[in-house]
Amino acid sequence: PIVVFSAIVGALIAFCFFGIYLGNRKSEIQSITGKPPTVELISKSGPKPSAPKKSQHKSHSHSHAADKHHHPLDVNTLKGHGDSVSGLCFSPDGRSLATACGDGVVRVFRLDDVSSKSFKFLRINLPGGHQPVAVSFSDDDSCIVVASQTLSGSSLFMYGEEKPKSSTGDAKLPLPQIKWEHHKVHDKKAILTLIGSKSTYGSGDGSTIVASCSEGTDIKLWHGRTGKELGNVDTNQLKNTMATVSPDGRFIAAAAFTADVKVWEVVYAKDGSVKEISKVMQLKGHKSAVTWLCFSRNSEQVITASKDGSIRIWNINVRYHLDEDPKTLKAFTIPLRDSSGNTSHYDRLSLSPDGKTLAATHGSTLQWLCPETGQVLDTAPNAHDGDITDVKWAPTSIPDGNFENRRVVVLATSGTDKKVKLWTAP
Repeated sequence: PIVVFSAIVGALIAFCFFGIYLGNRKSEIQSITGKPPTVELISKSGPKPSAPKKSQHKSHSHSHAADKHHHPLDVNTLKGHGDSVSGLCFSPDGRSLATACGDGVVRVFRLDDVSSKSFKFLRINLPGGHQPVAVSFSDDDSCIVVASQTLSGSSLFMYGEEKPKSSTGDAKLPLPQIKWEHHKVHDKKAILTLIGSKSTYGSGDGSTIVASCSEGTDIKLWHGRTGKELGNVDTNQLKNTMATVSPDGRFIAAAAFTADVKVWEVVYAKDGSVKEISKVMQLKGHKSAVTWLCFSRNSEQVITASKDGSIRIWNINVRYHLDEDPKTLKAFTIPLRDSSGNTSHYDRLSLSPDGKTLAATHGSTLQWLCPETGQVLDTAPNAHDGDITDVKWAPTSIPDGNFENRRVVVLATSGTDKKVKLWTAP
């Protein structure tokens, strides 16, 4: 009896010991994996017939989530940028799109089909230390002006390439070379905007003129092909926001620190060269700083957006030499609200070639408006995963391979999320 009793007591002690040990072991596994014991046991069991279904369901849900957030006007995304994309520009024929990226590279994409799954692009590496901030085509798609920033100041480069001698589509384009360059063009101040237009007004010779706007108060005008400085103006408004050139190369308009917009006229000599740049009018009416502006296609109207929460459309086709002031044709409240319900302001504007759609951005939000009424045509609240840095309409329609003989008007946006997106009009 004593032996049997001792054996039973020993077995009970051993059982309790191993029970405590296994309990501690299970707790250790649970604390490491962060899973309940039942899940841990299932994961260690044999084949799991439900696992493929679970994986398939997860992928299926992700697809539905992507479709849910995919905007119907979003037609494509140009990926491959290594950093934030700060600027973009379409070529005059609309078939090429240049982008300025913080990774030190300018990419020129060929848009033969807006719905293509992949796009061919030309890669332009800027000299060491230069970060491209803005781009503008000069004359045609073989010449491009790049604004860059370094610690010593801003620079301008014009890259040009020769057309291939062979007429076949398989001929490789030669790498672009620097045709001209200027350094410290605005002392140590950064370039905010770089806009080019063909000088077709009056006796202009049709060559491209490019305006570079600094973060200071100066704006300089350049000859796109030769790089010659054609003139400069001073806004005298403490700090510039942006500047642009009218499509016919006649006017330069700038938004700066104040609520007024100043407009200068580029006067051309009989030989087509720039004779002078003179201030001709001032757009007065906003109650707070103007954040962005753009010209109509015929260069006779200007659209402005202000921090006062309004948009104004101005008629600048006036006899300013007889002291006739530009007139406000229309004014409407910006139809965008912040989280508190207050009216927001637009960061950027771009008017479609036909003048029927105004693209406007604020942060990561993209809106399409009717410039006649101010009505919202459509909204993409999260057009990018970061702030939108630039927005431009293609000057002409682009083929859409999803439909035979179909061409669409394309809007391009760039963002801090390293992406460039292509959109169609509502």
